[in-house]
Amino acid sequence: MKNNYGKIFPYNNLTAKISTDTFIAPGAIIIGDVEIKSGSSIWYNCVIRGDVNFIRIGNNTNIQDLSMLHVTNKKYPLIIDDNTTIGHAVKLHGCTIEELTLIGIGAVVLDGAVVKKNSIVAAGSVVKPGFIVPENVLVAGVPARIIRNLSELEIEDLALSANRYKQYSHETIASLNKLENEKTNIYKF
Repeated sequence: MKNNYGKIFPYNNLTAKISTDTFIAPGAIIIGDVEIKSGSSIWYNCVIRGDVNFIRIGNNTNIQDLSMLHVTNKKYPLIIDDNTTIGHAVKLHGCTIEELTLIGIGAVVLDGAVVKKNSIVAAGSVVKPGFIVPENVLVAGVPARIIRNLSELEIEDLALSANRYKQYSHETIASLNKLENEKTNIYKF
């Protein structure tokens, strides 16, 4: 069963290492020193550019449509831990995102910032360079600031979000493989 529909390019003789059960959607581009672990998904038209530093994406993590991940030359790699949800059109640049976090739609997390586990960065927020988001909080705004602690239910939902996208990826792989096997011309990739 095919699960990689994206484009993978080397950079300076470094090519991405991607787990065989990771889903890469059509239109996604992965460049250079990138490692993506088991059960993760990279959705439509994402760009993951590990050219001037490395990018590591943990297990069961989803990078949603139109997100852009990049690094800082010789200073800040990009590290995303396990069971993390990166929303649509997010920009991550040379930062660290710990496990069980959610980065909301259109948010930006900049160089040297760290988002600690069990936290949420609200949609449209900008986490400034070097800012550390503590565990178990919601941050929002431009620049992002701590709004409140998360409830136990919200923290539990962070794992559910990651697992939902794992299921979505299985369903999408099945649909794309069926389409490819039927050899129809409805869609061309």
